[in-house]
Parts: sequence; structure tokens; C-alpha cells
Amino acid sequence: MGYFLATFIFMLIVIAIMAVGVIFGRHAIKGSCGGTGNCVCSEKCDKRKKLEAEQAAAANGDLRA
Repeated sequence: MGYFLATFIFMLIVIAIMAVGVIFGRHAIKGSCGGTGNCVCSEKCDKRKKLEAEQAAAANGDLRA
């Protein structure tokens, strides 16, 4: 039982340290494909289509909101 408690407490400490690192590091959590910047989907979702349309409009100088 002593080993279990020691291991459990150690794992809680490790998880707490990782959580503090994420909170203060301010890095966005990314999915397996690397986040929204690396979309390799065969069919794009509505959110991705809207983002690409906004980027294309900005590249063409059309800066309407």
C-alpha cells in the first residue's frame, strides 16, 4: 500500500507540474494533425472554409469586416 500511495502522489505532482507549464506557457493545445494551421482533411468543415475565405480576401486587399 505504501508503494501505491508514493506512486500516486508522485503522479499527482507530475500532472500538477505539467498543468502549470501549460497554463504559463500559453501554448495552444493541438490535435494530431498539428492544429488549425495544418489541415489535411479530405473535406473541409465550414469553419475552415470561412477562415480560408477571410485569408483570401485579406490577401486580395478586401479588408471588409
